[in-house]
Amino acid sequence: MKKIVKIENFRELLEVAKRDNENHIVYKYKKNIKSDKIEYIQKTYKEFTNDIKSISTVLLNLGLQGKRVAIIGNNRYEWCVSYLAITTGDMVVVPLDKALPENEIELLIKRSEVSAIILEEKYLETIKEIANKKDNDLETLICMDDVQKEGIIKYQELLEQGQKLIEQGNKDYDNIKIDKDKMSIMLFTSGTTNEPKAVMLSQNNICSNITSLRKYISIYPSDTLLSFLPIHHTFECTITFLFGLYCGATVAFCDGLKHIEENLKEYKISVFVAVPLVLETMYKKIQKGIHNSGKEELINKMTKISNTLLKFHIDLRKILFKQIINNFGGHLRIVLYGAAPMSKDTILGYNNLGIDSIQGYGLTETSPVISAETDKKKRPGSIGLVLENLECKIVDKNEEGIGEIVVKGPSIMLGYYNNEEATKEVLKDGWFYTGDYGYLDEDGFLFITGRKKDVIVLRNGKNVYPQEIEFLINKLLYVKESLVYQRGQSKTDTMLCAKIVYDKEQLKKKFGKKNEEEYKEEIWKDIKEINKKLPIFKHIKKIEITTEELVKTTTQKVKRYKELENI
Repeated sequence: MKKIVKIENFRELLEVAKRDNENHIVYKYKKNIKSDKIEYIQKTYKEFTNDIKSISTVLLNLGLQGKRVAIIGNNRYEWCVSYLAITTGDMVVVPLDKALPENEIELLIKRSEVSAIILEEKYLETIKEIANKKDNDLETLICMDDVQKEGIIKYQELLEQGQKLIEQGNKDYDNIKIDKDKMSIMLFTSGTTNEPKAVMLSQNNICSNITSLRKYISIYPSDTLLSFLPIHHTFECTITFLFGLYCGATVAFCDGLKHIEENLKEYKISVFVAVPLVLETMYKKIQKGIHNSGKEELINKMTKISNTLLKFHIDLRKILFKQIINNFGGHLRIVLYGAAPMSKDTILGYNNLGIDSIQGYGLTETSPVISAETDKKKRPGSIGLVLENLECKIVDKNEEGIGEIVVKGPSIMLGYYNNEEATKEVLKDGWFYTGDYGYLDEDGFLFITGRKKDVIVLRNGKNVYPQEIEFLINKLLYVKESLVYQRGQSKTDTMLCAKIVYDKEQLKKKFGKKNEEEYKEEIWKDIKEINKKLPIFKHIKKIEITTEELVKTTTQKVKRYKELENI
């Protein structure tokens, strides 16, 4: 039986985490990774909570209570300490996207009205220039790295100063009372639309999400998670960082995208939180290896035997596919994914190997999870069951029963900061309008058909959800990604087009050495086969092929509006 302890704020989260796992390892990571003197560091839950208290005590001593503090940098121990030091010290945390250009970082610092920022050395000059302009509230600059610069507070010195204050009897941190329902986190949406909005979340918003997730996802103190998705983003922040803490697990920080596979092995990762693009790329590499070794027929036979045995509750997958599983480190048991749908073939592929895949769905505005699959309850094509503490309904349904997904419950945001108009558009009588189209089946499984703003309405009134067709195109082994869009053909007709990003090596393997025009003809033949499976009004009439990746946000969502502008 899973132990579920209700928490309403981050102080309670830390109490639960420390009480049950005081001497357990909470973080593993490397220091000086780019030098010959790599250090392997491990931190216990006790050390982590002590560091949070020390940093928070100094921030309070600097007069920052009730003010806003930004964080910018890579996924690292100091980032996690800072986030919880800010929020448990009655300050508002503003996590910033480390991949943003300088002008956007400056804009978000102004919009969020931050008084202080905790940053990596890489951003020092940019942030100093912004602070020197005096047209914002930024005064205090704290660097996570060991730098000696005028006007910059060193993180390590801050930590030591906090420890001394506590030893001298400072009780500022202990005396803080947390208001669980006021804004504690300000998050900027990831930018698939032109203007990122500032989402206001309370600690109870996120804690209610964490508590309800415990019934759906099994993570244990014996598990190790790999943190590699951008930690400023609510999916990574809530699931890997905060939910991982709640479950008493260990988190290892990834050395970078190129090092995922080696990190899976060296840290013995058992739970991998990722986006479909990464999981599909990894699975395609496995398929490629099987194909190159000439063992496709053998693997297919073993899969059939394994799946037959599973019906009799005999699970030999970890034994039969040990060699393949070792590519993921040999310990991987669950992949958790969200942010976009994943192809059915990839889901089945992982499950056939004995690696469970659990899908979640949500938005920044919902803290973030709305629905999730469970270990036992799944339905192909769905995005799982709506969390128990949320109400969900479908509004403005069409003749197929598809309409906008709207939700209500404790994890729904407080609103958009300084944007009452945008807040009123999406929050109505406590219901949050997601902007996603979908439907609920008779058993409560939620299905998503596409974004409201992405839906293509043909001149005959038919609706086309581009993601459905992209899904089918992306199943082609040589396709990296695709974008389906509409183009007016005449006053009475609209044709569907597809931009296809292909893998040159895979194309060459399948069709031999050809020029781009010849490759286009071969790809077009495959598209015609896909068209045969679709109603006529969903047929692709024109394709464009390229090796250039689609424009994406830092969380790997395609910026459709940018792509359509370019097209």
